[in-house]
Amino acid sequence: MNSNEKQKKSQDSYRLRTRLIHGSFATGKWDYDHHVVPPESRSTTYRLSSVHRGAAGFVEFATPAAQRAPIYIYDRLDEPTRGMLEENLAVAEGAEMAVTFASGMAAISAALCSLLSAGECVVAHRVLYGCTHELLTHWLPRWNITTHFVDLTRPESVAEAATENTRVVYFETPVNPTMELIDIAAVRQVVDQLNEGRPENARIRIIVDNTFATPFCQHPLELGADLVVNSLTKAIGGFGTDMGGMVAGPNSYYNKLMLYRKDFGGVLSPRAAWTILVYGLPTLATRMVNQQKAAQHVANFLLQHPKVARVVYPGLPCHPQHELARRQMRSYDGKFAPGSLLYFELRPTSGSPAAAAERFEDYIAENAYTITLAVSLGQIKTLIESPYSMTHAAVPEEEKIRSGLHPGGIRLSLGLEDWHDIVADLEAAFSVV
Repeated sequence: MNSNEKQKKSQDSYRLRTRLIHGSFATGKWDYDHHVVPPESRSTTYRLSSVHRGAAGFVEFATPAAQRAPIYIYDRLDEPTRGMLEENLAVAEGAEMAVTFASGMAAISAALCSLLSAGECVVAHRVLYGCTHELLTHWLPRWNITTHFVDLTRPESVAEAATENTRVVYFETPVNPTMELIDIAAVRQVVDQLNEGRPENARIRIIVDNTFATPFCQHPLELGADLVVNSLTKAIGGFGTDMGGMVAGPNSYYNKLMLYRKDFGGVLSPRAAWTILVYGLPTLATRMVNQQKAAQHVANFLLQHPKVARVVYPGLPCHPQHELARRQMRSYDGKFAPGSLLYFELRPTSGSPAAAAERFEDYIAENAYTITLAVSLGQIKTLIESPYSMTHAAVPEEEKIRSGLHPGGIRLSLGLEDWHDIVADLEAAFSVV
């Protein structure tokens, strides 16, 4: 056999870090094997060679066959750049398929609404991102969909709260912003027991928001989730230039998600998809390796500081669920991957913790070079914010206190700056606490 007859190695035989860089250049979405960088589609509608082809495209839309080799008709239905990104996101999450959306919240809405009908219920963790909490408490009740908030760090709480109308268990892990962890495999065991004897259309599904961990640090589908959601705006996008969201899981959910996206219209633009495909996803592993190294150094610094009352970071041995973190948060090559986010509370020398946190962050906003006061997370720049008054402002006051959100709590998302410089800026800010 000569060299031309030798069979190429399967893409599956390469490590995932390599595959996220090179993707599927022989994709059925668009054959671009002569392009080193994938091209970008910028057309809202597509020329059809015949009425028959147009009709076939509508008939085949949102089917598994169309997922692999669609007939393109109109951007809101499907288009090639977005489709290539979805192929690579599915690989990253170890899923059969992924469907992208215009934002993380659009993806969360799609995951929930595609599984829920009027009169049905959700069991959710007591702490969620503020907009997710508002979706569950303000919007879904308009369609008679209710939510029971429980402490899912106790997996048995699912069984205690579930009713015959429960259809979804929803949570983040790590939790935004408290950095609690939820044992996905343990929740799966409880849900499997509840599903015994239930017909298929009444089974409870598990949706996990993997935004804090990213598919680099955690693999919810392997651990028992039915669907996983991510905000592409955050660490997967990585650079803070484009918004996006995704839902990944088995092919059996593909049709519902695509039809929901078509009808509700939360479609990821080709331009945003191209940026995440070319810059974000291929650099995820390299960025996360370095960002979590910085997070470990900064967490250790904060832990030893006399003006810090508490630090919560999965990489610290003092994290109350550190053993779970070491078991559940693993990179592609099996290494412990505690992520790039941490949460800490101040011990002020005068005044309330909330006032001290405000002084601390205002000082950083005015004086720090390496730390930016801004919401969002997972970017190459280090970001700091006050969840109690900012990202979780929509959560009622009494619920925030009851669920462990502290008025003086601070969330820090580590970027790619030199960690020595980040520590120096933090140290300077402690002068006003």
